[in-house]
Amino acid sequence: MTGFTLQQLQCFDAVVREGGFQAAAARLGRTHPTVFTAVGNLEAQLGLALFDRSGYRARLTDAGRSFHDKARVFLHELQALERHAAQLSLGEEGELRVVIGDLSPLPETLALLRRFFDDHPATRLHLHFEAISGPWERLFDGAADLILHHIDKSDSRLEFIDLFTVTLTPVAAPGFVDAPATEAADRLKSKVQCVIRDTARHSQPRDYFLVEGARQLTVSDQLMKRELIVQGMGWGHLPDYLIADDLAGGRLVALSGPGLTGGRAEIVAARRRDVAHGPVAERLWDHIAAQASAVVG
Repeated sequence: MTGFTLQQLQCFDAVVREGGFQAAAARLGRTHPTVFTAVGNLEAQLGLALFDRSGYRARLTDAGRSFHDKARVFLHELQALERHAAQLSLGEEGELRVVIGDLSPLPETLALLRRFFDDHPATRLHLHFEAISGPWERLFDGAADLILHHIDKSDSRLEFIDLFTVTLTPVAAPGFVDAPATEAADRLKSKVQCVIRDTARHSQPRDYFLVEGARQLTVSDQLMKRELIVQGMGWGHLPDYLIADDLAGGRLVALSGPGLTGGRAEIVAARRRDVAHGPVAERLWDHIAAQASAVVG
């Protein structure tokens, strides 16, 4: 058996993942004959039939499935090695771009960043505040190195560090709803609902906790939203850390009822797996991981 090539392994893996030679060629940006020949040469060099071609679609043989299990691990490690080499070539970054989401508790979040950047004065911090889908969009657009926000944890494109758990409670000023707080849900359709404006520029806007048919007052951040609700200009869902004193002092009342519930958001530090991160970004990631046990709540 002579040595097989990286291109042959990549073509073989793409055929398995995409379910056919044509789809694999499209994914790799190569022609169908190129992929077909590469896989055929790989089989000849291995002395193995990796695919059963007797049917309409090529299917993995038992030997092909076993070989792919090993090849997949090798290709994954190769990608990690390539990213590591790219990181080493970047040198010390002159700047890092961090996005804080609208539900992150600012004192704790900023303290976490301050402790790190105090020790890295040569790296300039570009700090942005975004709401709803804005942090995700910036990250996937390549406009952010790190976000502090809630994410879809099943998204394999992301790696994350758990930081905070935030509880969201529907609240209003006392007397805003002409009914007991526990019976307020039906009355809210005729009231103004305060909502956060999604700062995403081109992604599909997302809405949370909206009451169908209710009038809306749109604001840019949670602090403005809280103040409007305290002033009796609307009702809405607010994070627990922002309203604990208001609830205790009677400036706000919690609302509940059928169809009116709160929620929870798990705030994490998140970054993309598929891009190279420079040495300062790596140290920031390690710093957040080391501090996470102290801030998780």
